[in-house]
Amino acid sequence: MLNKRISLIALGILSATQAMANDQAESKGFVEDSSLKVLLRNAYMNRDYKDGNPDKAEWGQAAIGTFSSGFTQGTIGVGVDAFGLYALNLERNEDRSGAQGIDFFKQGSSGEPADDLAKAGAAVKFRLSSTTLTYGDQMPVLPVLSYDNGRLLPESYTGTLITSKEIKGLELNAGRFTAESRKSAEGHDSGGLKSINVLGGSYQFTEQFKAALYASDVEDVLKKQYVYANYVFPFDKDQSLTLDFNGYRTKLDDSYVRDNGITGDDNKIWSLAATFATGPHSFTLAHQRSTGDSNLGYAYGGYQKDQNRVGDGGNTIYLANSYWSDFNAEDERSWQLGYGLDFSTFGVPGLSYNFAYVRGDNITTSTSEGGTEREIFNQFKYVVQSGPAKDLSVKLRSSILRVSQKSSEYNVSGNEVRVFVDYPINIF
Repeated sequence: MLNKRISLIALGILSATQAMANDQAESKGFVEDSSLKVLLRNAYMNRDYKDGNPDKAEWGQAAIGTFSSGFTQGTIGVGVDAFGLYALNLERNEDRSGAQGIDFFKQGSSGEPADDLAKAGAAVKFRLSSTTLTYGDQMPVLPVLSYDNGRLLPESYTGTLITSKEIKGLELNAGRFTAESRKSAEGHDSGGLKSINVLGGSYQFTEQFKAALYASDVEDVLKKQYVYANYVFPFDKDQSLTLDFNGYRTKLDDSYVRDNGITGDDNKIWSLAATFATGPHSFTLAHQRSTGDSNLGYAYGGYQKDQNRVGDGGNTIYLANSYWSDFNAEDERSWQLGYGLDFSTFGVPGLSYNFAYVRGDNITTSTSEGGTEREIFNQFKYVVQSGPAKDLSVKLRSSILRVSQKSSEYNVSGNEVRVFVDYPINIF
């Protein structure tokens, strides 16, 4: 009787699978669907700190190679993903390196940054229908575990991730990762992560409405939940209004609070952005608010090893007001006015400009209340549209950040410049 029940359940699952999506049935093969890409990146970051703090800058050249195979044909497909990273330090200045927010090349025990970095990783993947299980070194992009690719080299994580897309519009994710490779250092677990479990999914309800729910548990550090909702109101062929809501709730573990001298263990942070797009122009109005009793505010990213940080990825902040400052201090409220322009309408395809002014107030620190900060953000980006350098991009970004004396414990004033030149090459 038990065997019969198991057989009926298995038959039901297979029947349901056949009625839904089946990416594996479309597989062309391990070699036929393979790709090999190389990204050449030249990156420079400079932070001109104020209030007597020393300036910091790093500059490097990187080559980021990624291989992704197809899946073998059959009921269960098997494939491999791999990457190789190399970076050369072009600055090599002990005094100007070591800024936590730049972190191109980690300083060694002597205080000098590394001359170069080299590392590699690989993962094996299995696919049944439209569900994929990947084990090994990966670069996850989830709201509660999102690797940082905004510096010279990307972060990576080692573990298992299941991604299911059996139902059209629905994506489910579940994973466990037990090691983190720091973007500025060699080594399989240079980030010092113990483990992180992630679970959640997103669903495209209609063409206009999408929502998501996710949760994570970083061992001995925190538990985090995330909620997302996005709705687009199409007015005309080239006019729309987009409402974008993101929110996190974080609960720090008692041991982490005690060992790191933290006050409080709870934070809630959310942002709501409204973007009106008309032709080549976009106008954004956003509000972001942090509440709770933790003096860390919204905690994310960084490395448990050396930095005593969270370790859930440098991009795990899906919030509207995150530029140089994240405007995520305890009790902070912030407002943004943003503008974007696509120059293709004016005969320069590939060129775009973005501006934002963000002001935060009501910041609480251990010594004061009512602190403020403000940031002016500007960015030009150009992507070559054709010719031998097709897809080469140049990004020029600057931020002017000013933090009140009351908030100096939380953040620091300065002027930041970033120059990134990325040249993606498709080998096959």
